[in-house]
Amino acid sequence: MTPDALVRLVAGCVLQYPGDHFHDELPRLRAALTGAPAEPALLLGAFLDRAAAMTPIALCAEYTATFDTRNRRCLYLTWWTDGDTRRRGLSLVRLKRIYRDFGLEFAGEELPDFLPVALEFAALREEAGTELLQEHRAGLELLRLALAESASPYTGVLEAVCTTLPGPSPETKAQAKALARSGPPQELVGAGTALEPFGPGIDAPADLPWPTAPERQSA
Repeated sequence: MTPDALVRLVAGCVLQYPGDHFHDELPRLRAALTGAPAEPALLLGAFLDRAAAMTPIALCAEYTATFDTRNRRCLYLTWWTDGDTRRRGLSLVRLKRIYRDFGLEFAGEELPDFLPVALEFAALREEAGTELLQEHRAGLELLRLALAESASPYTGVLEAVCTTLPGPSPETKAQAKALARSGPPQELVGAGTALEPFGPGIDAPADLPWPTAPERQSA
């Protein structure tokens, strides 16, 4: 697994609702960061240090207060592109098909556009996952800027994610919105037939707390 993939996996775990057992996972997340590039490792490490100093109840409350659509801090990627429209349903179906085409069967309780799910996919199928994140780069950057505006400690987590993508991050909301007008780099469905299925071909830390996409069983 590449250094960028490790960053995406750890960020995906951090961006899930922390729950009662998140603190139990901190040693594994820290260990995974030893293989990550210096800048995102520092950003994610700083968040983990802060989380470790908080009680589980306080961390859960902060997470709930941070991520919502009312304050334009939403973790669902298609919300940024489609809003609450019928078009979003088609986008969600498309995401499920992309995961399936690359050997992952989405079976989580969350929607397939939940950022931690997309980050797991982008770690395990790095080329296709990078294209998928790039397709939603405007939303990612707007989320990062919204978190920074509210001085949220989750800002560093989004900054770490964005370091795994090509090119610099925009500095303003106007620049981030301009990314949306350039369109996605290419259609992803069926583009990755050369990638191996999730499982034996992936050299991943087996004890990481995977978010939501289990291995698809062969018929």
